[in-house]
Order: sequence, then C-alpha cells, then structure tokens
Amino acid sequence: MKIAHMTPRVPIIQGGMGIAVSLSGLAAAVANAGGIGIISGTGIPHEELIRQIRCARELSGGQGYIGVNVLFAMSDFAETVKVAMREKVDFIISGAGFSRDMYQWGREYDVPIISIVSSGKLARLAQRLGAAAIVAEGCEAGGHLGTDRPLFEILPEVVEAVDIPVIAAGGILTGEDVAKAMAMGAVGVQMGTRFVASEECDAHPSFKQKYVDCGEGQTALVKTTVGLEGRAIINPFIERVIAQERIKIDYCDQCLKVCSFQFCTLDSLKRTVEGDVDNGIIFAGSRVHEIKQILPVQTIIDTIMEELADHLEQQKNAVS
Repeated sequence: MKIAHMTPRVPIIQGGMGIAVSLSGLAAAVANAGGIGIISGTGIPHEELIRQIRCARELSGGQGYIGVNVLFAMSDFAETVKVAMREKVDFIISGAGFSRDMYQWGREYDVPIISIVSSGKLARLAQRLGAAAIVAEGCEAGGHLGTDRPLFEILPEVVEAVDIPVIAAGGILTGEDVAKAMAMGAVGVQMGTRFVASEECDAHPSFKQKYVDCGEGQTALVKTTVGLEGRAIINPFIERVIAQERIKIDYCDQCLKVCSFQFCTLDSLKRTVEGDVDNGIIFAGSRVHEIKQILPVQTIIDTIMEELADHLEQQKNAVS
C-alpha cells in the first residue's frame, strides 16, 4: 500500500475515533505494528492535540505514520486542521461532511488530505480538489455515517470513479475481509471498531468492555445532534434518545456548526470514554458483537495478516 509518501508494512489504517478514543497511545501502537495510526482531533483542546501528536511521535520513535482525523461538523474544524498541519502530521483525514477548503490548506502546509466518502460522485470531487486517497465507507461502520449502503456495494463504484488509492472501511474485522476488499480494488482497509478492543486504546476499560459484552442485535442507529445517523451500542442513554426524550444540557460551548440540541453529543461521548458507559454514546460498528477479547494491537494486526495470508493461499490452491 502506498498513499502519498506513506508505505506502511501492512495495509491497515486505524480509524480516527472521538472523543478521545483514539489518541497517541492507540495511534502509536498501530504505527509501531506496521500500520497507519490516526489521532482524533475532534472535541479536544488544540493544546492537547499538539501534545498528543508529539507524544505519538515519541512513542513510535519517529517511525511509522501518524495522521489526524477532524469531524467536519465541528465549529473549530478549520483551526483544528491547521493546528495539526503546523505539527507536520503525515496526513489529515476527514468525513461526516465535505470541506473544499482543506485541500488548499493541505497544499499550503504540504500535508496530504484523505477524504472519507460514500459515493463515486464525492470520490471524483475529492480527487479533483486534490485528495491523496479516498476512504470508501459503508453503513457497517460505527460513528457518524454518510450512507445507508453497504461497503461492498459502494467500493466498486468508488474504485471505478478515481485514479488515486482507495481504502475500504465499514465492517472490516478479519483477514478475509481485507482480502475481499483488495480483490475489489482497494489498496488496504480502515478499521476502527476492532482497535477499540485493544490494550492500547485510549478509552476507559469500561468502554472497551462494552464492546466485548455487546451481543448481536444490541446496536442501534440514532440521529445525533450533528444531523447524521450513527451506530451505537444500546444502553440507557441510547434508549432515551430513541424515545426522543430531551436530555438536559448543563452547558453548551457551541462546538457544532449546526446542532439539534436534543442532547449534547460532545458531552455524551466524553462521559462514556471516561467510564460512565450508561449515560452517553458508545459508537461501534455493525460487527462489534463478533469481538470477544481485548488484545494488544500487535496481536490484532498479526492475526489479521495471518488470516489474509491463509485466505490468499487457499484461493491460490483452489485455482491451481
């Protein structure tokens, strides 16, 4: 896999998960294991983002690749992106909305831009504006979704639409998934949910344990104050959201460009990542119920690569 200047040893990008689910600890662990790590720059002070970027570089010994994900819907989107670019991160990745300006900023700071899209039309636009690569994300992903179409329906359309590298995202858990994505033209995959259940993930242990304990059918799509649907593990908070109950907001710092005010998405995410897993949102992908263990990042990546090699060998033997 080659994206701009990046040639990771394994074709795996770790998804950028906020608030504070993927910070320096997780991003550096993925980079050290041969993949590409992402720090979520959403919902944290700019001084903290700078500290996390520098800490990730230190933890990875200056080797490997570290990028920053920023949610387009945030009111401080522009300044957060520029803060990360001034720190010379390896790339910026963004979704849940579309910014034309960030490509110009990328040229000014010489930082590649990766766009998360869910259609060939948006993929073509991103390439025309200057994207270094595209993440094609299906509805199986956790967090805020841009489509109700599955990944393997979207992926061929996006691959056909552009000449730049395409990364597959949404519901990727195994080496067989990676093989399928790459057979359809992806250069690699982005995985978020699987890396939450890792020892190095920056979230509270109780947050990670909710992934392991989640059973099939125990997630739901809910519309957040961002204005997009997101898939989350069902807990008392999500039950209140589904019931359209208005949840008291103690303080609003106007973090979103546009907000529905039913509840505070930022505050609810902060609560769960700090360990209060009943009174906030726990975003997760559609296959979270298949995760049964919290493991080191290196073990997760090694297992996926072994599964990928085994699957490719089986395919080779079947042909011969």
